[in-house]
Amino acid sequence: AVAAAHAAFHGWSGTPVGERCQVMFCFKEILEQHFDELAQMIVDEHGKTMPEARGDVRRGIDCVEYACGAPSLMMGRTLPRIAVSSSFSREQKDGSPEIPLDSALERVPLGVCVGITPFNFPIMVPLWMWPMAVACGNTFVLKPSEKVSLCALRKVELAHEAGLPDGVLN
Repeated sequence: AVAAAHAAFHGWSGTPVGERCQVMFCFKEILEQHFDELAQMIVDEHGKTMPEARGDVRRGIDCVEYACGAPSLMMGRTLPRIAVSSSFSREQKDGSPEIPLDSALERVPLGVCVGITPFNFPIMVPLWMWPMAVACGNTFVLKPSEKVSLCALRKVELAHEAGLPDGVLN
């Protein structure tokens, strides 16, 4: 799984953030379409009541929606003329002007991320983690609880249906 995520990282991180978020928008819509199925899966696999399961799915979808805003969250910033180079005085010996230094902050993907999730919120907790990591250009390895593994497998299937490339989510 880590090797697949590593192999997919270069291509995925080079995909424009807007395109990555289009996959997240599609994934959110697919989750909405499968809302009842996912809630029933939690009831069957975990044993939660239906209202609890529906809340788990709803909060998970909310997290995906938040990840859809990654383009604005990833914006960097620049600060022009924060200092003058220390090797130059305000005016150089030849009378030429100072050389200013600018500062820039750029947010870049980190690489392969991993999430180890508990059994108690099988939809919500994983969706706290991987949608934002993936929208920001990282790849992800999800290790769900073995007690609720069907919920995790179904989410991954739906993410691939939304257009997530192989190796981005494992």
